Amino acid sequence: MLTRLPIPARTLLASCFIALVLVFSPWMIQHGIAQPSGEPTPIETQSGDGSIAADFAPPAGGARAGVLPTNLIEIAQALGGWLVPFLIATLIALWFSTERLVVLRRGRVIPKPFVERFLSHLQDRTISKDEALQVCEENGSPVAMVFAHGVRKWGKPSVEVEQAIIDGGERQVASLRSHLRVINGVATVTPLLGLLGTVWGMIDAFNATAIEGAMGNTTVLASGIALALLTTAAGLIVAIPSLIIYMYLSGRVDSLVMDMDDLSQSVVHAISAEALAERGPRKGKATS
Repeated sequence: MLTRLPIPARTLLASCFIALVLVFSPWMIQHGIAQPSGEPTPIETQSGDGSIAADFAPPAGGARAGVLPTNLIEIAQALGGWLVPFLIATLIALWFSTERLVVLRRGRVIPKPFVERFLSHLQDRTISKDEALQVCEENGSPVAMVFAHGVRKWGKPSVEVEQAIIDGGERQVASLRSHLRVINGVATVTPLLGLLGTVWGMIDAFNATAIEGAMGNTTVLASGIALALLTTAAGLIVAIPSLIIYMYLSGRVDSLVMDMDDLSQSVVHAISAEALAERGPRKGKATS
């Protein structure tokens, strides 16, 4: 049923699913894996008069013990379940960024040898409508598909030819921009996910401080807040490169679209009714 939906709808549903996975995976991991209790551990100490008194020690762990992570392994351990959504987001961004970098190569979108040869044949009137359409379909590049829409209106007024090229260009632009929304979604969601992790961690840190309030240990609160901020840092580390690559790829698409538009104008000026009437019959053919 999902495959029957239009492409934007499928993209929206996929983005919502990814967002839900990113948001709820820390909660599922935290509740699915046994975690050490956050309650303070009672310690029996013997006072000077021989009586035994119970004291409470903070639970082991980075934030509770006042120990901050100093390397990548400790940082990963400190993030705990929150590391999983950031890894998923990183893989998504890497996958689609690499795919778009390959697809949006100029040599693939606008192959120079094909464009030069095709426009030369149009200018010299050494190719017919059927031959031109066959060449475009065989090449299959995005600019060839745009040219094909114009060639189908061969001999029509320039307004019709140009409108056909615009319609075909919109389809190709949509294809070139596909998956860019996913990269932009990663750049948007990961900082929010990091902020959620920070708020969650600060609540936990304040809760631990409230439990251990009798000890007056401010180091516990400071360490807890520092560890909580790791999720915000992790979110920004994923989001900033994702946003940069999204802006770069968007700029590349805009540049390719402008080049295709300029080349398409050459096609309009070569095959429109006005151009054919001005330049006379095709070479090698007698006038009818």
